[in-house]
Amino acid sequence: MDRDNLVKMANRIASFFEAMPTEAEAQQEVCNHLRKFWAPTMRAELVAEIDAGGATGLHPLVRGAVTRLRADLLAPGA
Repeated sequence: MDRDNLVKMANRIASFFEAMPTEAEAQQEVCNHLRKFWAPTMRAELVAEIDAGGATGLHPLVRGAVTRLRADLLAPGA
């Protein structure tokens, strides 16, 4: 999938959940959403883009969720 489109979609998800009471809760909800509604290949592409130092313009909430909850995002069967 196109990198810019992944970032755009992830940022929309983050914008929705940034109203959560704490950053940790917001990150968890972003992670939950990505697991439920994104294909494993999309999640892997997002993680790889972040690992490569890319994903410029990515909402800090998404970056934090991917960094903190990486194992949950990439778990088999997730």
